[in-house]
Amino acid sequence: MRHDWIIHLQNLIKTPTFSREEDATAGIWHRWLTENGADNAVRFHNNVYAVTPHFDLRKPTLMLNSHHDTVRPASTYTRDPFSPDIENGCIFGLGSNDAGGAGVALALAYLSLKDEGSIPVNLLLAITAAEEVMGELGMRAFLPHLKEKGIYPDMAIVGEPTGMQPAVAERGLLVLDCVAHGKSGHAAREEGINALYRAIEDVERIRHFAPERVSATLGPIKASVTMMECGTQHNVVPDRCKYVADVRTTDAYSNEETVRLLQDCVKWSELTPRSTRVRASVIDASHPLVKAAVSLGKRPFVSGTTSDMALMHDIPSLKIGPGDSARSHTADEYIRISEINDAIDTYINLIKNIKL
Repeated sequence: MRHDWIIHLQNLIKTPTFSREEDATAGIWHRWLTENGADNAVRFHNNVYAVTPHFDLRKPTLMLNSHHDTVRPASTYTRDPFSPDIENGCIFGLGSNDAGGAGVALALAYLSLKDEGSIPVNLLLAITAAEEVMGELGMRAFLPHLKEKGIYPDMAIVGEPTGMQPAVAERGLLVLDCVAHGKSGHAAREEGINALYRAIEDVERIRHFAPERVSATLGPIKASVTMMECGTQHNVVPDRCKYVADVRTTDAYSNEETVRLLQDCVKWSELTPRSTRVRASVIDASHPLVKAAVSLGKRPFVSGTTSDMALMHDIPSLKIGPGDSARSHTADEYIRISEINDAIDTYINLIKNIKL
């Protein structure tokens, strides 16, 4: 099976699997799992999952999750992004590093452990869709589906390229559409109320936004205004100025609380969040998953990227996987075969070392 996974990963790379277009790779995953011993594998939309055959209600459930969708290939690729070439111990191709390698390694760990009654948890393998866009038919649909089936993950390992070091936290995200209002007038006569000037005042308030509570793990909330649109012509005082704020949230406040604090912070603008679902994720250092990783000599860190952990509300989650985040979404993406083999062994040992 250790050799079979290389062919499986190559088949995944050969098959375009952009977010919301994962039908073909969902089929590949379902067939491969079924053929390799997970004959209870289920497909829900483009999410594929399997649970421990001898499910024990007395044990907590550990979800092993990675995603099989990809971004579109960068224009600077020098090789075919869908040609899974092997060179110098590396497998090249779109999705190899983010996150095909992690998905394969988690699947191998699941297949190796699913029939072992001695492990302290039930295992749920979940290869999900639409992670790159946090789409409506990925994790957002998958978790309610599990609940309908009576499956409640108590904790999760999220397979993303981290160099097999455990990420214990990542920030949440708010994108705010902001509008400052004024009154139009002729610029030559200095008439009206300039919405641009009002927006500038509020941008400065957002720039220096510093609420009282600060996350012990993630630090302060970070808010940045990144886009602005205003005015119709040079001699008209604008009565409306639109701008966009990118806010990286923490566990010190909920996303909803953060929106309210920012609205109170500004004077002239209306702030409307596009979504509040992408939450900060922090797992406590005392959690069994973190302690198991540390027992293997791993060093916890705070991740700078966002993953499906942001949608696993109230499920303690650890992000760890083979590969390097710096290779993700870049031209000529690759992952080393040795990284995946090491990840398989690490996942198995991590699960076995969980102490409840």
